[in-house]
Amino acid sequence: MTDTRVNIAGVELKNPVMTASGTFGSGEEYAEFVDLSRLGAVVTKGVANVPWPGNPTPRVAEVYGGMLNAIGLQNPGVDVFVRRDIPFLKKYDTKIVVNVCGRTAEDYIDVVERLGDEPVDLLEINISCPNVKEGGIAFGQDPKAVENITRLVKSHARQPVIMKLSPNVTDITVMAKAAEAGGADALSLINTLTGMKIDIHKRTFALANKTGGMSGPAVKPIAVRMVYQAANAVKLPIIGMGGIVTAEDAVEFLLAGATAVSVGTANFFNPYATVEIVEGIENYMEQYGIADVKELIGAVKQ
Repeated sequence: MTDTRVNIAGVELKNPVMTASGTFGSGEEYAEFVDLSRLGAVVTKGVANVPWPGNPTPRVAEVYGGMLNAIGLQNPGVDVFVRRDIPFLKKYDTKIVVNVCGRTAEDYIDVVERLGDEPVDLLEINISCPNVKEGGIAFGQDPKAVENITRLVKSHARQPVIMKLSPNVTDITVMAKAAEAGGADALSLINTLTGMKIDIHKRTFALANKTGGMSGPAVKPIAVRMVYQAANAVKLPIIGMGGIVTAEDAVEFLLAGATAVSVGTANFFNPYATVEIVEGIENYMEQYGIADVKELIGAVKQ
């Protein structure tokens, strides 16, 4: 019998497979395809302190090897989330990870405090949000800001805090160390890469926002490299993501040093992807005689 349990900041997941924020809603639309109780955790879409309308349309475009999105973190706000989504997810035997977004430090604190007494297991802090107070640069692109927002969130959070790192930086290890210095309990990476597509027939941008977040299989080699670098720079558990479509992809991230993985864009073209990956990891372990999935974590070293 294979043991697929992993531990993130004291929270035990039955297996290392999670959903990636923004690709799975809060699970309801996928529940008819996937038994959510088979997943290690469900990561919700971004939750802000007040409803966010998101960006103007068009805000999704297909590109080679993936997609661009400029949804703008549209969400109904934390009050609706608490009233509607948490009770739905509690019907399943899975862990609940809430992705938190904000435009100011106060926004994050509002959400984190509001969730303090709610039955959610982990908080994933999306620091790829533009920091309004700093002229729109993302919190996650300045190591001082990463450390400060991490420390601030940690001082108000009752659940363990995962900092979600942006890949749109020169050196991911600097950001990982900054989050660790700020007291993060875990890291997740990578968020989307900034990309652009132009419609040559209309001679205009394919997205109303001009740029969008690139995700999908094309980003996987970059994501694996960054997870490996971060895993060797800090002592925190890492949730790896970026272009995971198959169990083989997921195992690659585990070998690079990830404790768990999040499946994102694959959900859009294969709603069964998460459970197929759970089963595929089990099959891989049986094929290679691996009793405990933890044997795989970070097994590839220099």
